[in-house]
Amino acid sequence: MADHLEIEQKFDVEAGFTLPGFATVPGCASVSGPVTHHLSATYYDTPGNGLAASKITLRRRTGGTDAGWHLKLPAGAGARREVQEPLVPGDEGQVPERLAAAVAEVAGGQPLAPIAVLSTQRTLRTVLGAAGEVIAEVADDVVTARREGAAGVPLRWREVEVEVPQESPAVLAEAARLLLAAGARPAAKGSKLARLLDSPA
Repeated sequence: MADHLEIEQKFDVEAGFTLPGFATVPGCASVSGPVTHHLSATYYDTPGNGLAASKITLRRRTGGTDAGWHLKLPAGAGARREVQEPLVPGDEGQVPERLAAAVAEVAGGQPLAPIAVLSTQRTLRTVLGAAGEVIAEVADDVVTARREGAAGVPLRWREVEVEVPQESPAVLAEAARLLLAAGARPAAKGSKLARLLDSPA
């Protein structure tokens, strides 16, 4: 699986939020979708959540168009470098060697084990250019999250992500303007996992 730079903006929205249109995004010729995916992701970390403390996330995701192991590493403001490995039957308890090696220094010899499970209903819209190229993807996510082994009611929320395939300040600025005008707020947390871990236990 190819590695890539992930450039995105995240927004917090209420349950009844109405997503705006994106026809005014620079270069937009059409918007495809919506297409709904059901995603399940198990997040891995050290016993002390050392990866999360370094703004690193490691997950095993099923469902959607990019099922696999995903390691996300900080890569500057608004961007993360994503390293991917394919799923292998029965690999739930074994982090792929390449990904484990990439975080070995941060892990400090501690084992990597599941710390949280997130289920996401993702409604995806794709902003396309005149030649059919992807200008941006808008993911409307309804998330249900629980710490590994936790009892009680899981945490639930809704958020919107706008991701671009390459650095596109004008595209991100217009998408943000549209979402904020519709009532969205800049996300309080940089990732879904951070939101869960920072919530009351």
